[in-house]
Amino acid sequence: MPQQLHLPGCLTAPSPGWTTQADVVIVGSGIAGLTAALRLRGQVDKILVVTKDVLNAGSTQWAQGGIAAALGPGDTPEQHEADTLVAGAGACDREAVRVLVNEGPEAVRELIALGTNFDHTDDGELSLTREGGHHRDRIAHAGGDATGAEIQRALIAAIEAAPDIEVIQHALAVDLLLGAGDVAEDGSTGPATVAGLTLHVIGEGERDGVGAVHCRAVVLASGGLGQVFTQTTNPAVSTGDGMALALRAGATLRDLEFVQFHPTVMYLGPDSRGQQPLISEAVRGEGAFLVDDDGHRFMQGVHELADLAPRDVVAKAIMKRMLETGRPHMWLDARHLGKEFWERRFPTILATARSYGIDPVTQLIPVAPACHYASGGVRTDLHGRTDVPGLYATGEVACSGVHGANRLASNSLLEGLVFSRRIAEVLPGELGPWREPDAERRTAGLVAGDIRRELQETMSSRVGVLRSAPGLAEAAAVLDKLAGRAAETVDQASWEATNLLTISAALTDAAALREETRGSHWRDDFPERDDARWAGHFDVTMDDGATTVAFVAAPATDGDLPA
Repeated sequence: MPQQLHLPGCLTAPSPGWTTQADVVIVGSGIAGLTAALRLRGQVDKILVVTKDVLNAGSTQWAQGGIAAALGPGDTPEQHEADTLVAGAGACDREAVRVLVNEGPEAVRELIALGTNFDHTDDGELSLTREGGHHRDRIAHAGGDATGAEIQRALIAAIEAAPDIEVIQHALAVDLLLGAGDVAEDGSTGPATVAGLTLHVIGEGERDGVGAVHCRAVVLASGGLGQVFTQTTNPAVSTGDGMALALRAGATLRDLEFVQFHPTVMYLGPDSRGQQPLISEAVRGEGAFLVDDDGHRFMQGVHELADLAPRDVVAKAIMKRMLETGRPHMWLDARHLGKEFWERRFPTILATARSYGIDPVTQLIPVAPACHYASGGVRTDLHGRTDVPGLYATGEVACSGVHGANRLASNSLLEGLVFSRRIAEVLPGELGPWREPDAERRTAGLVAGDIRRELQETMSSRVGVLRSAPGLAEAAAVLDKLAGRAAETVDQASWEATNLLTISAALTDAAALREETRGSHWRDDFPERDDARWAGHFDVTMDDGATTVAFVAAPATDGDLPA
């Protein structure tokens, strides 16, 4: 078993200096959070959206490729389902995938009706392209390569036109407030239930500093954990806050070991840190291809889709070639696409690359894998419910089961859209009574904010693309040491560092226990997939800072699909 760390049961924080209330609090302002807010509007009395930065600062605006749905001629939800299951390497929830692909087309059409301006062909049809793992052109895009930004714009416009939805920006969700559970007929008391949420707001006037929001339900839509690693495509706000908050409150985290590393992130040098520029898979979908220093197209023969294989296949092939050649990156060749095509189809990527001194029209683009997406997260059912009554989760913070061991390209925006709609179908009818928060029984704690760099470097070198038992043991030892460095001051840096440590420990434990290679989880010492032993999921739970990792066996869900 992995080494057991004792982590804070809740975050040390000042007593709330202000209070407010709302029937439903939504944490996050990307496609998942804002869709939930708009769909719940009119069904509950008061909705409050809280976001860690400004409304458009999350991951949605950075989505370049697009949103996948069976909208094109000849395409079907069944084909989209098959591609999703193959990419997920046997670890998807098949029913969740069916929900995604069958409800996806209508959800995208409603997004268009909301005002999202997707690209169209000259004859007025929706312009669809292809990305890795897809056998059909089914990726709708906007502004060439600015799909996320356009979706975010349309959603924010709708929120701003809805004065009954309150928004608090610059608000870090600290911890859930829990109330007594419901009493059953036999006199037993159920699990603790959502009674509110503590926030730290950087604001002015009445709402500044730590406050408490009393509410009847919380919807987590807070995004991923990319800042666990030194290089990521995620924005700076992605520090795993929602996952850590849910874990401390009694929710289950599932499939954390399945962290997707995007294969084509622009390589900026060995000392580059933080958010890195993504070179969308759509560039390969339009004909770009990977080469090594000798110009060899090394994806040929690796997979039937070659450069458009699922992301885990491409990332592993790039890493393998890097290890074989001793090079820190490979190259993406898109020169043949031409200047006019680049300027029309990928204007954002072109401008970004040129800002770093690379012109894709005339030069090869240096690329290497970097952390991109958490396929795991807070375990939910098909309507976003978690183990904690009154707590729902949607988008990247959640594990709905649709991604399995490796997310299919452009399914992430669709997941947030579809499952937020499903939460809005059931939440109004499930709202419990207002509850008084119980006295806090969990043990508070906080680690120093300055552990962050050592944590990130350890996770990248030992728990990154390539993993092994010795490396994972070394990572666990470093995390144990960092857990002992208590914070001297209570501030956002320490709250974020504690959340990063909490998620890193859970991720490392699950990765150490899964002794196989599956999807985006690559064990150098166990290079083969092993359904006999490891078909299933690792679930992480916490009881006042002590975590438990349990394996839940489940049949592989891709057994009847083509290899």
